[in-house]
Amino acid sequence: MRDPRITALARILVHYSTAVQAGQLVRLSGDPVGMPLIEALYEEVVKAGAHPLVRLSPGALTDLFFAHANDAQLAHVHPLAEAEMRAIDASIGLWADTNTKHLSQVDPARQGKVSAARQPLSKLFMERAAAGDLKWSGTQYPTQASAQDAEMSLAQYEDFVFAAGHLDADDPVAVWKEIHDRQQKVVDYLTGKKQMRFCAANGTDLHVDVEGMTWINCDGHENFPDGEVFTGPNLDAADGGVNGVVRYSFPAVHHGREVHDIELTFEKGVVVDAKAGKGLDFLHAMLDQDPGARRLGEIAIGTNYQITRYTKNTLFDEKIGGTFHAAVGAGYPETGNSNASGLHWDMVCDLRPADAEGSSGAGGTIEVDGEVISRDGRFVFDGWPGVGTGT
Repeated sequence: MRDPRITALARILVHYSTAVQAGQLVRLSGDPVGMPLIEALYEEVVKAGAHPLVRLSPGALTDLFFAHANDAQLAHVHPLAEAEMRAIDASIGLWADTNTKHLSQVDPARQGKVSAARQPLSKLFMERAAAGDLKWSGTQYPTQASAQDAEMSLAQYEDFVFAAGHLDADDPVAVWKEIHDRQQKVVDYLTGKKQMRFCAANGTDLHVDVEGMTWINCDGHENFPDGEVFTGPNLDAADGGVNGVVRYSFPAVHHGREVHDIELTFEKGVVVDAKAGKGLDFLHAMLDQDPGARRLGEIAIGTNYQITRYTKNTLFDEKIGGTFHAAVGAGYPETGNSNASGLHWDMVCDLRPADAEGSSGAGGTIEVDGEVISRDGRFVFDGWPGVGTGT
């Protein structure tokens, strides 16, 4: 018997997140371990009168590819991939791993060649999404591997995942509409502002120019669960748009590899120095894969106060209420940031005080044009996320 929360998740992804319409081509992708959710999604897509296109991608095949592919194969993009990217109307992807570390021993240079080769495909995806021609959403299917990363039992991790999406509520869509309204107050305030400054007790002091950029309200459409507001830095600014130092609070995970204690120094919009306590070679390999990888594509504030703990899963970690994340690599065209790269790597900095649940920080502030809008991980204005409510 299917877990009713999986059915609820499938319904919200198809009918709310991507708003599937009759006649559309909808891609469903993920590892076979996520088949219970893929089946539920398939059912909802068919009921909606749309056409499901299932793309299963077992992790074992990825292992075989990296073990045996030559340079030409690493740089190859299937000719049908672009046609598919242009044809689909919606894409729902599952993060579902049987082994989250299965790529950790792969040469980072080989991984960099693959992501660099697929950069035009990623660019097309982002452009179609920005234009409203392609609806997409990504979600986590709870697996033993992800539960282990989070240091939970599978049952505990399932509860964590489904609670983060408010799937235990009588009307999850109504909850997400309320979240939208609260986050829109943040977006409305930030629209038209020029300079942001992020300071944390760990030594972070990052200045980001956001003049003329568009802020996005993430309310359960592209990611599920969701809970952030983001934009891209103004990389055309005279000072390059990004300057200063950011020291990330949590290990950053990419392709199954963990990089600890990352410190990035930006000058005129570009990373000029990158340090790490663990995984420095991998960090450098990712930043060196193409020119855009050393620029900032996204700056965002986490607003999901239902999520309090780090779980080594970016989908959840970047949404933690009281944090911000700054992603190196590709920007989102809908924000006005057109930075192109095969990389998009979200890294999280904690602004919460040491005594806050799940905190790995010691406090910090977010300033906008000289005004503090967040102190120690909490917004200062009534009606904003986390102020007077758990959402």
